[in-house]
Amino acid sequence: MTLRFLVLDAYDDAGRHSLASVGAKDAGSLYRDAIRMTEPDAAIDVVPFTGRFDLPAGASISDYDAIVWTGSNMTVHQDTPAVRDQLAFARAALGAGVASFGSCWAVHVAVTATGGACAANAKGRELGIARTITQTAAGRGHVLFKGRAIAFDAFTSHEDHVVSVGMGTTILAANDWSAVQAVAVTQGRGLFWAVQYHPEFTLRDIARLCVLRAAQGIKQGFFQSDADVAHYVEALETLHADPTRTDIAYRLGIGADLLDPARRLGELRRFIDECVKERKYVL
Repeated sequence: MTLRFLVLDAYDDAGRHSLASVGAKDAGSLYRDAIRMTEPDAAIDVVPFTGRFDLPAGASISDYDAIVWTGSNMTVHQDTPAVRDQLAFARAALGAGVASFGSCWAVHVAVTATGGACAANAKGRELGIARTITQTAAGRGHVLFKGRAIAFDAFTSHEDHVVSVGMGTTILAANDWSAVQAVAVTQGRGLFWAVQYHPEFTLRDIARLCVLRAAQGIKQGFFQSDADVAHYVEALETLHADPTRTDIAYRLGIGADLLDPARRLGELRRFIDECVKERKYVL
């Protein structure tokens, strides 16, 4: 039986325009491609946020086997109509018992929709590579990280972080930048697994985001100058084109967590196997 996925591109129009301005792929396409790599025969509907999520004609949330949330340029702790709409959608999905997965913004939505809270991180933006993401005690026993090393690296770009969680939420991973790097939310038959980092990103994707966030990266001391940004971006894109360039990988501290697609996409793979297929074929 074919699995049917709903990918929610949670960027607003301005956010998608900013990505396009630096040659970055839109977030919905990134997750569509990631799902295709793990589940080639899946049926995937990508729905961009345009003030609301308009599903294809005749479709409802419960028609899908899973929902996948992208990152976003929005801030969940700002009480705007757009934020309220996305939180309402997340609550509706949980209420319908549809399994959800996502990255970055997805953590903020999952936590806030179920009684937790997020805020701007005083450290600023975690940009590029999130180092030494470490499973909590609960994470070490959770299927999301089955086969994962206890500590690992991942691609990232975010300014907000989780400051509290509600009932039914388990914190699965953390690092020095953010005390919450992965969560599992359960409400009735509804579940939402989300990671603060971006399994769907490639080296090229993070390179484009470094271009977009260059000024902030320089301000935070990640880079010394625009030229420094350009050199870093060139190295990332060269390694993306030729993963055998061990000289670049060594210099940038990039290992198999980021270079091996199977390892990078492991959380998505386990979500599909343990939540989506388990529910569709067994329950």
